[in-house]
Amino acid sequence: MIVERAYASKPLDDAADWPWSVPCVAELLANGLRFTAPVTFLVGENGSGKSTLVEALAEGFGLDSWGSSHEWRYVGPRPKSQLGERIRFDAASGRGRRMLSNWSARQGFFLRAETAMDALKRESFDPESASHGEGFLAVFREKFQRPGLYVMDEPEAALSFQSCLELMGHIDQLAKNGGQVICATHSPLLTALPNADIIEVGDHGLRRTTWDDLALVDHWRRYLTDPRLYLRHILD
Repeated sequence: MIVERAYASKPLDDAADWPWSVPCVAELLANGLRFTAPVTFLVGENGSGKSTLVEALAEGFGLDSWGSSHEWRYVGPRPKSQLGERIRFDAASGRGRRMLSNWSARQGFFLRAETAMDALKRESFDPESASHGEGFLAVFREKFQRPGLYVMDEPEAALSFQSCLELMGHIDQLAKNGGQVICATHSPLLTALPNADIIEVGDHGLRRTTWDDLALVDHWRRYLTDPRLYLRHILD
């Protein structure tokens, strides 16, 4: 692992405003966020703050919030967020300490669904040569290899079922090669990765859980068993 804990200082002013008022951000400010496994999944509903959190974690490590590898320092159109400016890390290993103390030693990548094609262009990958989903997987094959911190925001958005399985294999291999992954996701498939740490994000803040106890897993199970249980509330 590269980092074992992320934390941030509270702003002197506007502590009641966004993003400081978001429950998961408030908990990060109060208690920090500890990482206990090479792969961490952050799971929550839209608006829960999980994307805000992973973006800030990427920025805190020096990754462009627009998405790409560490070598491309903030060439995207988005400035670093207020939360990203305040993120700090405790290292988990000697390799982590070297990366945190030496900018040139850092390795990593931030992959976000909305800007994946722009990130691929910056990495000299031709988006016209593959589908959106294949472009995602091409990043993993070519860029997600060396030990480093890899942050992802809903990478399953462009992927089919089979492609999600391939992505899970890449994530597992990356972790075995010394990488660390922090991924915000809605995918019950990805979160089934053995030995991954799962943190549910919501009004409660941050809560560690298991795959079997995830609300999204329960919903998918019930929907696939009998879609009418849900569709009758939507279509009638």
